[in-house]
Amino acid sequence: MRVAVLGLGEAGSIYAADLAARGASVAGTDLHVTTEPADVELAVDIASTVHGADLVLSLVGGSSAASVLDEALPAMGTATVYADMNTSGPDEKMRLAAVARDRGIPFVDVAILAPVPRARIDTPLLLSGTGVARIQPMLERLGVPSTDVGPDAGASARLKLLRSVFMKGLAAVVVESVAAAKAVGAEEWVTEQIASELGASGRSAVDHLIQGTTRHAVRREIEMVEARDYLASLGAEHPMTDATIEWLRAIAANQSTAPRH
Repeated sequence: MRVAVLGLGEAGSIYAADLAARGASVAGTDLHVTTEPADVELAVDIASTVHGADLVLSLVGGSSAASVLDEALPAMGTATVYADMNTSGPDEKMRLAAVARDRGIPFVDVAILAPVPRARIDTPLLLSGTGVARIQPMLERLGVPSTDVGPDAGASARLKLLRSVFMKGLAAVVVESVAAAKAVGAEEWVTEQIASELGASGRSAVDHLIQGTTRHAVRREIEMVEARDYLASLGAEHPMTDATIEWLRAIAANQSTAPRH
């Protein structure tokens, strides 16, 4: 099986390397990457990366998803499945699916349900769109867990955004609580109290929530703005999501003004 990975950032490089380790022939491309992951062919451009691929994985970020799809489609045949794994709203996923459909390319809206570095390509995926019946056997063969949530692109994105309201909101509350506790020397006690409520993996879960929120505040703010817009489109109240966005924005601002050593 030949897999093309568009975008070799944190998630893309992990998918590329792990898929190659599980027997796929993998090519990847990224304008900002000059060193390929292990056993991955580094291609010079998008067209040469996707040419002849059975499966194309787009991991370029929501803001670049449309332009990358436009560049990839002319070099793809109808036997290739295009999987958009970027976080964006359901309307954008549906728009991209329509662009692919006009070219006769099966499209899959893929939602990644946890930070990729934690479980790597064992991270669960949600799949929706016209290409699900084609992509799921490929993923099964490669040992990648996935769930079919419907034939319409946008379904995966909707579910992920609804989940993010809770997950990112929980992370924001944890960060706020632990930061306040630190000011009075109670950081360890409060952390253990939170961990005890999160089950057997509570302490590692707290650490993941704090570290992930701090490291990826900018990206998560963008995701939560998408979530807020989706909730607004449903006529649902969203004060907690608004507060989460403000927290993420403040964390990102603090990082950008922190002194560099």
